[in-house]
Amino acid sequence: MARAIWSGSLSFGLVSIPVGLFSATQDKTVHFNQFEVGTSDRIRYKKVNERTGREVDNARIVRGIDLGSGEVVQLTDEELAAADPQRSRTIEITDFVDAGEIDPLFYRAGYYLGPQGEGAQRAYSLLHTAMAAEGKVAVATMVMRNKEYLVTIRPGPKDKVLVLQTMYFPDEVRSPKEELPNLPSADQVFSQRELAIAGQLVQAMTAPWLPENYRDTYRERIEQLIEAKRTGREIAAAEVPAVQKVVDLMAALEASVKAAGAQPSPKRARARTSAATVRPPSRAKKPAKSAGAAPKAASKRTAGKKAS
Repeated sequence: MARAIWSGSLSFGLVSIPVGLFSATQDKTVHFNQFEVGTSDRIRYKKVNERTGREVDNARIVRGIDLGSGEVVQLTDEELAAADPQRSRTIEITDFVDAGEIDPLFYRAGYYLGPQGEGAQRAYSLLHTAMAAEGKVAVATMVMRNKEYLVTIRPGPKDKVLVLQTMYFPDEVRSPKEELPNLPSADQVFSQRELAIAGQLVQAMTAPWLPENYRDTYRERIEQLIEAKRTGREIAAAEVPAVQKVVDLMAALEASVKAAGAQPSPKRARARTSAATVRPPSRAKKPAKSAGAAPKAASKRTAGKKAS
């Protein structure tokens, strides 16, 4: 059984539920070590005092803040934990909101929140059932590893489990208007044909969300490369495809629709050309039934790109 990486209580109103936090995901990225070329000798990093050049033992290393002009404030783990001892072991729900109101950009990482002890199961199950019935997610704060997190808690779609997701605070999410110099203006207009063809392409590439259809093809190639190198097989350098520039947007859209197995509709769908109507026109003719297998095929062709 997995061990909890954090234990405490989940509270809403006057109800307190003993819970534990468990990792919900695992990183399968291939991690490399560093070696001296031609040898099996590992390269190691040492923590040294930058003034004396001497290596410092971990027991003598503390965290601190450099305030400038040589002034440093050092804090021990115990001092940091004592800064907010009441909240450090409590996930306090402050609000319930509609999940659709939260921009996914705010989410950091996902965890399972599990009840601790048989006495916690009934209250845990009641909260899960009530949230699922109301279609709400809980917003809360918690302290973990001396850092305060904004978190959401939602009923998982599979099994009767609560899923906790750590989030960025609003001032940690960058403004696209400030960071991106070439964003399109709000008054972009599109012709009826452009909207119709773009809508057909979206329809042709639409498929149900099946996570098993997507995989990390880059990791697979790295694993194959390692095996080939280990067995002494020759490794051919891969060609890097050239970046294709879009010269004619309509031609590219029509070619994409054709490649996805749908034909452009001869009828023109009515569509307002204001920036507010970028969605596909509702009267655009749907792809023929003969192309019914195209969305799934298109999804498989693009699976590698999405996963990597």
